Amino acid sequence: MSLLTTMIRHLCTDAAQSANRTSPDILSSPESCHVVFVATDLEIKELAWVRTKETDFERDGKVFRRLSPEYFAWLRSRMVTAQAAHKAGKLPEAAWNTLRQRFNALQELAIREFGKESLQDVLQSFSPKNYRPPALRPEPQKKPVEVPRKVWIYPQHAAGRHRQPVTSQAVAKVDAIREEAMAKGWSEARLYQNQGRFRFPCGEDYGLVCFVDGDQEIGEVTERSIEIVHGPKSGRPCTLRFYNPDVPQPWMKKVED
Repeated sequence: MSLLTTMIRHLCTDAAQSANRTSPDILSSPESCHVVFVATDLEIKELAWVRTKETDFERDGKVFRRLSPEYFAWLRSRMVTAQAAHKAGKLPEAAWNTLRQRFNALQELAIREFGKESLQDVLQSFSPKNYRPPALRPEPQKKPVEVPRKVWIYPQHAAGRHRQPVTSQAVAKVDAIREEAMAKGWSEARLYQNQGRFRFPCGEDYGLVCFVDGDQEIGEVTERSIEIVHGPKSGRPCTLRFYNPDVPQPWMKKVED
C-alpha cells in the first residue's frame, strides 16, 4: 500500500477531526518540552515530549514523526502527488480539501518553527527517493506453539526388541487405504506394526507404515501386495511391492508329506 493510499485511508476514518493542533497529551517531566509531531495524513499534535532520540511514535494505527525541515519537504512531495491524483479524478474533492487545509496549517507552523529561508533551502536539495518515511512497526511474530509429537508404537502392549520410528504422514497414508486393505485380507499388524525381533528392515515383523515415509506413496492394493511408489512427482517414479506373507505367494511351494 502506497503512503498516498495510507494518507487517504486515514482521512476517510478521520475526516471529522480538525486540522488545528491538539493540546499536549504526553506526560511531561522536568526535562520535557513541547514538540510538534505530524502524521502521514497531516494530522498535527503538539506534545509534551520527553527529550529522547526517538523521532516517531504510533497511535491509533498512525505513525507520527517529529516535524523537521526534511519531514516537511517529504510531506510537501506527498501533497504534490495528492494534487495530481485529485486532478485525475482519483482523489475525492472532500478528501483533497481536508488535505489542503491541513497542509496549509502545517506550512504556517513549519515557517514559524524553522523560518521560510531554511525551508526553501531544504526544498531545493530534497530528494523524496532518498528519504526514509515513517512506517508502522510490524507486530512481533509469535512463536508457534509446538505440538508434542506422538510416538507411534504398534502394538501398544508389546515390547519388541527393535523399534522403527514412524511419522504422522506415514500413518495418514496407511489410514487412507486401511479399509480397502483389510477388506482384502490384510491384518492391522501388517499395516501398522513398527516393532520387530530384528533390526529394521530385517524380518517380516515391520508393517507397511515403516516403508512409506517422505515422497513414497501408496499405489494399488491387492490381496497379495501393496504398491509403494517412490518419487511419484519426479518424472521417473519407481514402484516396489510390499508383500503380504500371510497369504500364498507365487514363489511359495506347498510341501507335501
